Order: sequence, then structure tokens, then C-alpha cells
Amino acid sequence: MSLSSSERPAAGTYAGTAAIVAFFLVFLFYPLLYVFRKSFIIDGGFSMTFFRQLLENPVMRESIVNSLVIGATVTIISAGLGFLFATLMVKTDMPFKGLWGNMLLAPIILPPFVAAIGVKYIFGKFGMVNSLLMQLDMIEPRHPIDWLGQPFWGVVILEALHLFPIMYLNIVGSFSLIDPSLEEAARGLGAKGLSLFRSITMPLLAPGFFAGSSIVFIWAFTDLGTPLLFEYRAVAPVQILNAVQAAQVNPIGYALVVVVLAVTVIFFAASKFMFGHRRFEMAAFGRTSGTLTRLSPLVKLLLVVFMTAFVLVSIIPHISVALVSFSQDWFMTVLPDAWTTEFYAKVFSHPIAALSMKNSMLFSSLSVILVLVMGGVIAYYLARKKFRGKEVLDACAMLPLAVPGVVLAFGYVQCFFGTPIDPRMNPVVLLVISYAVRRLPLVVRALYAGFQQSSVTLEEASQCLGASPGTTLRLITFPLIRANFLGAAILAFAFSMLEVSDSLILAMQEKFYPMTKAIYMLAGRLGDGGYIASAMGMLGVLLLAGAIMIAQRLIGSRMGDLFRA
Repeated sequence: MSLSSSERPAAGTYAGTAAIVAFFLVFLFYPLLYVFRKSFIIDGGFSMTFFRQLLENPVMRESIVNSLVIGATVTIISAGLGFLFATLMVKTDMPFKGLWGNMLLAPIILPPFVAAIGVKYIFGKFGMVNSLLMQLDMIEPRHPIDWLGQPFWGVVILEALHLFPIMYLNIVGSFSLIDPSLEEAARGLGAKGLSLFRSITMPLLAPGFFAGSSIVFIWAFTDLGTPLLFEYRAVAPVQILNAVQAAQVNPIGYALVVVVLAVTVIFFAASKFMFGHRRFEMAAFGRTSGTLTRLSPLVKLLLVVFMTAFVLVSIIPHISVALVSFSQDWFMTVLPDAWTTEFYAKVFSHPIAALSMKNSMLFSSLSVILVLVMGGVIAYYLARKKFRGKEVLDACAMLPLAVPGVVLAFGYVQCFFGTPIDPRMNPVVLLVISYAVRRLPLVVRALYAGFQQSSVTLEEASQCLGASPGTTLRLITFPLIRANFLGAAILAFAFSMLEVSDSLILAMQEKFYPMTKAIYMLAGRLGDGGYIASAMGMLGVLLLAGAIMIAQRLIGSRMGDLFRA
């Protein structure tokens, strides 16, 4: 079978692929290989000394265990919530589905890194909750309840609230691919209840379920910002941050990075191996709409109460950050004594805050340009070309999902030491590249979906009429994927603005602080630092919320595919 002109490999295809692979070799594989070499090679020979020291160090050992437990706990909670809400939305006639569907996505717009600031004002020893209990004479002022005395649960709860929408989107997407006639046929053969779920529904949900789980686990396992703001330092990402400056003196940090990377890659690879190549094809015609479980009026009422209560609880962090950002002064009172907007003004006048906003705008804009060029080329090659090494290119594009930001940033700091792009001197280049690398899977998926939805015959017709490849791209291809292109650009920009791990590690000088590094530094300062940080966080929330809503309209029903491993 002969290939069409658009599928036939050309020299430009191989040249473009080689350029992209070269980029990955320098800015993804080389930093990781450098860390591996420093971990295993001592005095020119292979050694496991640093790993033995790592396991013998009680702090490091405890940190690894804590991070594993956080990742597992957050994943279990997120999976349970995601499955519960997806089942209610897809399988029942629950009222107000449109409203609940939007509200369930609200927690994803507030990074737990920012939420932790507001939560400390609500549940701190002299925060809102204890002040209310004191006014009700339920506790004595001298003995406030230490709600945040166990920061582990604070980290877990905030991360689970932030990440369960990813599980929800994945499971809803999997439900939408299931042909209801399969379940009806199983019922006709006598299967029902748990038997039906175990034999039919769960196997068909498994790919999306585990794809979401891998993202949630890796994100929670390697989250740096939330434990830092809760001052919970006995976790692996914080130890990696501490090891950045001490790596030349205490190389045990290299071994810790390798262990963290090994855990994430193994988890990611296991999910891919078990479900990445399994396809569950459904009939294209004759599919039924499925039978919804009819709920009684009482059950509907109880569900409305439950959903309302859950939504209110899930947006407590949003409310708390908003309250802090508008408060004049808030200490030992149920609500702030006075309200003000001055801290929003200070975001653009405070020397650290204002400069960080400008920096983030610049870094994120440059990273979007880079990732759109790379992502566009990769998506075009994957969707339109057939050539050797296509699988390698696809794997490279998705690999950043398995490489945590703390690992990549640590590798950059160490392997580019003493070079013109040493982040200790000027981190701009590496910040832009790290933002782009981290957003690449999202952009590739969005653009690849656009190419899949547009017919290649239009491009072939343009070329047959004598148009050059550049003219075809400008007049035919780009207009067809414009919505996906803009949606990917908007999401990439917003998520880059709120990138935490790379920013905290790579930006070492105040003049190069991006937005999230400034939020962290200001949140730890006395006076108005926390209020300005909250105002910056709220601006970030508004930016991300707007980006997600616009991208949802542009990309449509395939939006959930962007959050799959």
C-alpha cells in the first residue's frame, strides 16, 4: 500500500525529529544521566555507597516513606471521590448535573501551595475556627486547639481536594466510551450488582482509572510547595530542595533524586504496561444511550444536600485565601476587623511582588512560544507522518509526565554548573525550558487531537493544486486546529505562571523570582507578606480559572484527555 504525500517521510521530517530529540538529549536525558552518574560512580568505579548512606540516614528514610504514604493516601482519596462523583453524574438521574459538573472542577484552579496560606489563617492556633470557639466559650484562650499540629493531614487533604477532579475527568471520560449495551447484555445473562461491576464495568474503566491515578500519585509524591508552607519538611521533595546547595558536599542528594525518579518512572511505566496498549473498541453504530438509575425524590434531596456540603467544604481553601487577600488585619478574630483592596495594589507596587509578576509573564510567554513550536511539530509528525522512530518521538513527548519537576530542576542546577546558563548566575533560560518541558505533554495532546479531528484530504488537495507546504500550513492546517492551538497556549501559559517546583529550586536570586517563588517568600514574612501573597494567589486562581474555561470551550469534550498519563 503506497503512502499519501502527507504520510510519506521526507528529509525535513527526519531533520525536525532529530532536532527535537537533540533538545531532549540536552535538556531532559543529560541532566538525568548526570544525576545517575554522580549517584553510582565514585572515584571512577561503580558503587552503591550513597544509596546505603541514604537508607541508613533516619531523616532521609523517614522522608521517603512519608512521601510514599502521602502519594498513596492522596491517590486513594482522589480515586474514591472521582469514582463516586463520576458514577453519580453518568449513571443516575441526579438533578442539576450541569451545575455539579462545573463545581466539581473548582478545586483544580487553586493550587494547594496557595491554599495552604489561607488554611493557616482559618485553622491556625489563633485563626477563625479557634476564635469562634473562644467566643462560644468552648475552649479557653490559653489553650487553643492546634488543628495544624499534624501537617501530614493538612498536606493530604489539600492535595486530594486539588487532584480529585483529575480522577473525575478520567473516569467520566472512560464511562463515555463504554457501550451501555454491554452492561445490558450482561444483565440479560444474570449479572448484577458487584458481579456486573467486577466483570464488565471495572475492566472498561481501568485504563482511564489508572491513567488518572498515575498523574495523581506522581504529583502528590513529588509536591514541594504544600509541605513547605505547612513546614512539613520530612518529605523527599523538601530534602531534594535542601540538597541543591549541599550536593557538592553531601552527594547523598543525588541518590535521593534517583530514588524519587525511580518510584515515579516505575509507577508510570506500570500503568502504561498494564493498560497503555489495551484497547477496548466499542461498536460505532447501534449504541444505546444507556439506562439511568432512577432516584427517588428523597434520595435526590439527600444528594443535593451532600453535593452542596461537599462543594462548600472543597472551596473553603478558596474562600480562606480570598478573605486573607481582602483583610486589613486578621488576628484572633472570627472575621477580619476591616477590609481593604490595598494588597492587590501592592502586588504591582511591592518590589518583590511586582518584579516577580513581570518575570513570570516573561518566562511563561517565552516558554509558551517554545512549547507550541515543539508541540506543534511533534503533534503534526505523529498525526500526519509515518517514519521510523515515531514511537521514540511519542515516548519523548510523554516522558515529562514521569519526570517530577523537583528531579528535573535538581539535575539542571547540578549539570549546568559553571556554564553560561548556570541557574546560580541567571536561571532565565532554564526556567523557560523547564516550564516548556513540563507543559509539553499537555500541548502535544491538545494539538494531536486537533489534527485527528481535521481531515488530511484538505491538505492533500491544497498540495495537489500547487500550494507549498508553508502555504498549506498557513491557509489550511492552522485554521483547522486554531481552537486547539489557542486552548493549548492558554493552558500552558496559566500552568507555567503557577509552576512551583522548578521556580522554587531554580530561581535563587531575588531579581529572578517568578510569581510562585515570591508567594513562598512573602508568605513567610511578618507584616503584610501573607496578605500580599494571598492577593497574588487569588490573581493566579483567576488566571487559571479563566484559562480552563476558555480552553474548555475551545477544545471541547476532549479537555479531560489532557489530564491523562
